[in-house]
Amino acid sequence: MFKEFREFINRGNVLDLAVAVIIGTAFTSIVNSLVVDIITPIFGIVLGGIDFTGLTITVGESQITYGNFIQAIVNFLIISFVVFLAVRSLNEIQRRLIKRKEVPEVPKEPSAEVQLLAEIRDLLKENRGL
Repeated sequence: MFKEFREFINRGNVLDLAVAVIIGTAFTSIVNSLVVDIITPIFGIVLGGIDFTGLTITVGESQITYGNFIQAIVNFLIISFVVFLAVRSLNEIQRRLIKRKEVPEVPKEPSAEVQLLAEIRDLLKENRGL
């Protein structure tokens, strides 16, 4: 059983997944900072400082903070849009790089020596036909 587990762990897929999770976690903190520290304040200015987290309903002695849920949805939409823009930009850059590689090189004009040799070859072909 230990041998089987060791083989499972040593597979490339498991290691790739572990690296993806670690990088994803680090990327999450970057995206959250972007949203919380930069984008949300800008939306707050544009929308007049709307903050849904204060919305609650009191039922008996309990408070239902549905505003947190609405704010989580808004944050998700903002994060999704930012990631969409980032992926779209990266895809555009990648497309342009691939297109640049696909542009065929313009052949250089042959040198005078090569042109002269081509003319001699063509003349020799013509004279053989006589």
